[in-house]
Amino acid sequence: MGTAFRSAFHTAFSSAFRSLSVRNFRLFAAGQVLSVSGTWMMVVGQDWLVLTLTDSPGTALAAVTAAQFTPMLLLTLYGGRLADRHAKRPLLAWCNAASGAGALGLGVLVALDAARLWHLLLFGCWLGTVNAVEVPTRMAFVGELVGPELLPNASALSAAYFNVARVVGPAAAGLLIAVAGVGPLMLLNAVSHVAVVVALRRMDPAALRPVAPGAPGRIADGLRYVRGRPDLVVTLTLVAFVALFGMNFPLTLPLLAKTVFHASAGTFGLLTTAFALGSLAGALATTARRTRPSARLVAGAAVVFGVLEAASGRAPGYGSAAVLLAATGCAAIVFSQAANHRVQLGSDPRYRGRVLALYTLILQGSTPVGAVLIGWLTTRFDARAGLYAGGLLSLVSVLAVVLADRLRRRRRTARTERTERERARRAAPDLR
Repeated sequence: MGTAFRSAFHTAFSSAFRSLSVRNFRLFAAGQVLSVSGTWMMVVGQDWLVLTLTDSPGTALAAVTAAQFTPMLLLTLYGGRLADRHAKRPLLAWCNAASGAGALGLGVLVALDAARLWHLLLFGCWLGTVNAVEVPTRMAFVGELVGPELLPNASALSAAYFNVARVVGPAAAGLLIAVAGVGPLMLLNAVSHVAVVVALRRMDPAALRPVAPGAPGRIADGLRYVRGRPDLVVTLTLVAFVALFGMNFPLTLPLLAKTVFHASAGTFGLLTTAFALGSLAGALATTARRTRPSARLVAGAAVVFGVLEAASGRAPGYGSAAVLLAATGCAAIVFSQAANHRVQLGSDPRYRGRVLALYTLILQGSTPVGAVLIGWLTTRFDARAGLYAGGLLSLVSVLAVVLADRLRRRRRTARTERTERERARRAAPDLR
């Protein structure tokens, strides 16, 4: 029994982490863990700083969130075009160097006690501009690191290490803020970007699997390709509504911790940590995937997410909120990974950068609009209202999209049947 259990565990473990057998991906993952940990430390520090700089925390956090994500709304499609036309490895190196330089500048201002809200808005715009290029390039680069057969596993592992960083980063940030303040935290984030640049430079270029050029390189060509794929359109529409209404946790979680549960600096990041732990569990669960997920799985995960987020907004205490947010994080990552895999594995590799740019634009670029709505709700009522409304609006939107798609497919089937009957009637001999 013990030997069989160990053998089964070893097999499952090896299967879950099989992409790490590729040296280039190991380097990439190691650099990303350090960099994303630094980024999440910076996010917690930035939120804490905003809350100390203004008397209107809901409005200020919404403004900072919008400043970061608005450039993604405007520039991500262009970033996807760059990812399809240029070598991704040097492009990623330049993006991480630019992010590190911006973080260094903000860190110096905070350390000198000279940071103001407009500095945070300016830094958010800078980071959003860089991310408009970095995110679709990084997502498309994973396929070049491991190839199509390992892409679902590598993508799931990417989500896993991202959420490991979301656990480590906020927890460490709370301790650092309590001990040393926000300034050193920002400077550590700047240094963390060096890890990605070093990892990229140490990769073996000969082991990469770049996509051969051939597809038209304009943004409009990528949009035309997506428009001709109803399966991609439905998935991206689901992502749009869930992101718009439900994925505003950078705004709602710090407000919930600070204004509802009155958390101290040491416990400020614990709700974010709980959410990230749930997300990590969801990411690890998706590492077993080997094929393209179904549309039903994507829609089902979105429904569960909406229900759990709404329930989180009704949590009576800090502990119950942490538990429900962990479950919400799990559902969120299962949904986003299912949607990501359905888009990636269903796309022509020659268009993948632009398709993933559109996915990123929808997932993250719609956040400014959602941040304004949820920010208004939290100001008008409280932080609970942001979670409660976000979950319910996500749920209603998903059900509407699923119903509309089902009606579309029924009409298409009816048209096809009518066409076939008409052809059969015309082909039948005249018996009169």
